Amino acid sequence: MKLKAVMKIYNTLTSKKEDLKIPPSGEINLFVCGPTVYDYSHIGHARTYIFFDTLVKFMRKRLSIKINYLQNITNIDDKIIKRSAEENKNPQEVADFFEKEYINDMNSLGVSAVDTYAPATNYIPEIISQVERLIKKGFAYSADGSVYFDVRKFPEYGKLSHQKIEELKEGVRVDVEVGKKFFADFALWKASKPGEPKWDSPWGEGRPGWHIEDTAITEKHFGLRYNIHGGGLDLIFPHHEAEIAQMEAISGLSPLAEVWIHTGMLLVDGEKMSKSLGNFITIREFLKENSPQVLRYMVLSQHYRTGLDFSKKTIQMASSSINRIADFKQRLKEVTAQSSHLPWEDFAKTFWHELADDFNTPKALASLFELVTETNKLIDTNNLSQSDAQKIIDFIDEVNDILNILPKEESIPPEITALAADREKARTNKDFELSDKIRNQIKELGWEVEDTPKGPRTTKL
Repeated sequence: MKLKAVMKIYNTLTSKKEDLKIPPSGEINLFVCGPTVYDYSHIGHARTYIFFDTLVKFMRKRLSIKINYLQNITNIDDKIIKRSAEENKNPQEVADFFEKEYINDMNSLGVSAVDTYAPATNYIPEIISQVERLIKKGFAYSADGSVYFDVRKFPEYGKLSHQKIEELKEGVRVDVEVGKKFFADFALWKASKPGEPKWDSPWGEGRPGWHIEDTAITEKHFGLRYNIHGGGLDLIFPHHEAEIAQMEAISGLSPLAEVWIHTGMLLVDGEKMSKSLGNFITIREFLKENSPQVLRYMVLSQHYRTGLDFSKKTIQMASSSINRIADFKQRLKEVTAQSSHLPWEDFAKTFWHELADDFNTPKALASLFELVTETNKLIDTNNLSQSDAQKIIDFIDEVNDILNILPKEESIPPEITALAADREKARTNKDFELSDKIRNQIKELGWEVEDTPKGPRTTKL
């Protein structure tokens, strides 16, 4: 059976752009690594989750594909335990609090495509089952109540990051733990320490390792293999390598996921974001001064595989671009002509084509602004019909339904309408001092009056 290709996407596993095909079931199973909930989510999280949110919405709404979007929540981890000790709280209390805040942040950003959030501690039986099977198959060994995966028993370890086992260097992104046979072996189960959360297991009381939770969750929901795995570039090694090793060792099937999609790193003024550098920005801190749409536009203005440099300049550029599209849409609503000379459909086709080509949002947005420029020229000369204007509005609405980059439209309050009328009356009477005074008053209330050839236009700031 020949599978239908719906778009092209870059596959980290093969290091090339490939046709993304619809499986015989007609559904795509997508798993994206979620956060470790020990602190408020930051704008680096936003970069990854906004991208996957828009990708899924594009595939669902434009390509009519059914996507089962699953995301884990790491709610047991060394960082959570450390935070709970610092605050003299129960680790589960800390994890539950920050999990709720993470969901709140995603809602604030309009990230709504995820079908299922899966907290790791809800899958302890599935995790223990995987560890047992790995031991039985000879891929794992126990040591002092902990269990480790023996990477030398899995020759393909390193195939995602394109490394070879013999080339791995000690101390690079791997845990240093007593009892391991080889420095790159990773924990599947960790023996309990005093005061830590713990569960009963065949190896004694303990808790899951980081990597095993994801494969236990995906096996429970998707089975031994699935279509797409996503996450940030920083997770490729060792986290995603470990997932591949665990699940393929259990199943004997390869690949675990057909396509691996990774988002690039986020920098702040050219530097890696970290608390030690004082440039750590949480989502809620950003939203105190900026709209969710500004952050979404910033993310989508760069290709998802490239680095994104966050700065005041990129914030201003995003805000300006959003305002330009919103203003353009308002101008379209005021069109009264009856004839057109613009093949606007060509711009729309280019836009959708760019999204279908490795979700190239920068090129897609460039085509949208070309449409804005050319259409504005026709509006200025009264050469755009109401019919085409409405079709372009519908196109922008369809785009925004996926990208969610435009602020919600607000009806003009009666108070603002009355002030705008008073201002226009003052202008007609050439009382420009009063006109400017009223205009400033309107601006203080969050609105702006712009004088156009067709009369004044009032818009939200």
